[in-house]
Amino acid sequence: MLLSVIIPVYNEARTIRQIVRRVREEPTEKEIIIVDDASTDGTCDILKEISRDGTLVVYHERNRGKGAAIRTGIKHVRGDVVIIQDADLEYDPTEYSRLIHPIQQNVADVVYGSRFTGPEHRVLFFHHYLANRFLTFLSNLLTNLNLTDMETCYKAFRAEVIKRVDLKSNRFGFEPEVTAKVAKLGCRVYEVPISYHGRDYTEGKKIGWKDAVAALWWIIRFNLLP
Repeated sequence: MLLSVIIPVYNEARTIRQIVRRVREEPTEKEIIIVDDASTDGTCDILKEISRDGTLVVYHERNRGKGAAIRTGIKHVRGDVVIIQDADLEYDPTEYSRLIHPIQQNVADVVYGSRFTGPEHRVLFFHHYLANRFLTFLSNLLTNLNLTDMETCYKAFRAEVIKRVDLKSNRFGFEPEVTAKVAKLGCRVYEVPISYHGRDYTEGKKIGWKDAVAALWWIIRFNLLP
């Protein structure tokens, strides 16, 4: 089984080398697909160094958002299973085996990594926690899934499944959109516990209240509108 790891990147010069190293060190046979979303902080220069060993790096000419970067990455997937990996250090690649295990056992088509059932997580923003729980609740209400963490970055897909999903949203709308669409496809969805090492805004966190409002719209649009 070949694992395809898609890493959407925007202004992560401080962490991109380290996360790529961690992904490479994880022992599963894999390909790494990095999509730079028009970074302006020197990330592109670092990625040019990283690409010299054959790692695929794709560059957006303008900033289009995380969802758009993931769509670009999916076009280049050659593997059997796809994992989305943020370019910061919040998620631990050593947990890939836990994510892909239900797919390897042929009981799941999609696996979500839950930060709320995992062994450890950094204590950060209560308001973010409330927003996440509300958005997950609303998504579950409309999809009839019982996820605990719809907004998690760590999602694993059978490649043929994610390639069938007609993704449209940019920025952080990817999470509610892909959840609604895999539910409509009738995919077998599993959830596994993961650790979470969140960062605050001084450390480069980008998601904010506007993205929570946008996620609310995406949940309604992709579940209730044609």
